[in-house]
Amino acid sequence: MLVPGTNQLVIMWGMVAAAVAGPAAAGAAAPPVHEIPNDVTIQAYIKPDGQRLHLIIRVPLRAMRDLEFPLRGPGYLDIPRADAQLRNAAMLWIAAEMALYEGDTRLGDPTLVAARASIPSNRAFRSYEEALAHVTGPRLADQTQLYWEQAMLDVLFEYPIESDRADFSIDPNLERLALRVVTVLRFVSPDGATRAFQYTGDPGLVRLDPRWHQAALRFVGLGFSHILDGVDHLLFLLCLVIPFRRVRALILIVTAFTVAHSMTLIAAALNLAPNALWFPPLVETLIAASIVYMALENVIGANLRRRWMITFAFGLVHGFGFSFGLRETLQFGGSHLLTSLLAFNVGVELGQLFALALLVPALELLYRFVLKERERVGTIVVSALVAHTAWHWMTARGARLGEYQWPALNVALIASVTAWLVLLAGSGWLFFRLLRNLTERVGARSAAAGTAD
Repeated sequence: MLVPGTNQLVIMWGMVAAAVAGPAAAGAAAPPVHEIPNDVTIQAYIKPDGQRLHLIIRVPLRAMRDLEFPLRGPGYLDIPRADAQLRNAAMLWIAAEMALYEGDTRLGDPTLVAARASIPSNRAFRSYEEALAHVTGPRLADQTQLYWEQAMLDVLFEYPIESDRADFSIDPNLERLALRVVTVLRFVSPDGATRAFQYTGDPGLVRLDPRWHQAALRFVGLGFSHILDGVDHLLFLLCLVIPFRRVRALILIVTAFTVAHSMTLIAAALNLAPNALWFPPLVETLIAASIVYMALENVIGANLRRRWMITFAFGLVHGFGFSFGLRETLQFGGSHLLTSLLAFNVGVELGQLFALALLVPALELLYRFVLKERERVGTIVVSALVAHTAWHWMTARGARLGEYQWPALNVALIASVTAWLVLLAGSGWLFFRLLRNLTERVGARSAAAGTAD
């Protein structure tokens, strides 16, 4: 029988024993379960060479979870005994996840040529030749004091291919290595030209040297999904539809919006827009303000003749917003920049038409069967709800915008703003002239047909 207080003594003795035994046990191997890293950066090179395709990749060792690496001392990687486990990690966490394609055919399982642990300051991945020489060279010295959480895993895989002149693509599928995975991938063609990609998370299938139709198809899909994922753009379209709800009345308004955002989208993609940190939050704030304005105009009473001109002006702002979604994906278009731009814009238009095809009938049913003879009340209520939501966006984005330092007023800034105003004013005037001429011709033909009858 234990005397009073013995239980506490036993517990304390157990804690002391665990504290003493813990470091000794940890010296043999890393814990079997590792926490998921917050951020991981991957570097990789892909180069076809004759009948083989080389993949050289560097991944932080701490991203290899559920594996025990041999350790020594206070957590140093035991380099002489780590080779087998490093190769297991490369096959389990990298080769098993990635898929490479030659044309439309998935390549077979790779051969693991080499796997090396490297110190974090190693700069061998500055070029393909340096990375290849490093990963196939001698391993680190046996007594290198390298904490395993800081080690980098450098691996060389070889895939059998038919020809190094084929079209290659990759589906990385490495986003599960961390909460946020940034990948810098370089494709080295047989003639030595290098094409660089940088993406976050899972980019899907990446065509390393896409044909024009492959780039076009990808960017049509990107544009279509971008407009449907952008709630603020959809609310803006809703504000355009609410007061009219007729296809004929919307043609002019939608055309003005399309022409305007196409202009600034292409200009921004060609690096003609400001590249300052304050510009994206400024555009996002103005987009929210455009929704508030349109919603309040619906409450007061929208005028068709004036609405399309205001829509054109706001469309210029929304075009910059579209460009933010396009900027990071243009790298997947290869050398087909113009094709990718036009295809993305086509996708945006298709998404816009799809949204209108849903909004117009839905509002028509709402007004016909729910609101019935209270059409004006319905317009006010729906517009007020939209304005309320956009107002919160505008204030939140405006507060974030206020955190940035505005540029100093100088000659260069004044010249840049003036050039943009002249460009936009000239484009708007040209669009108005073309639209007026088209309207006059249609009216003349209609009058002539009426006279003939």
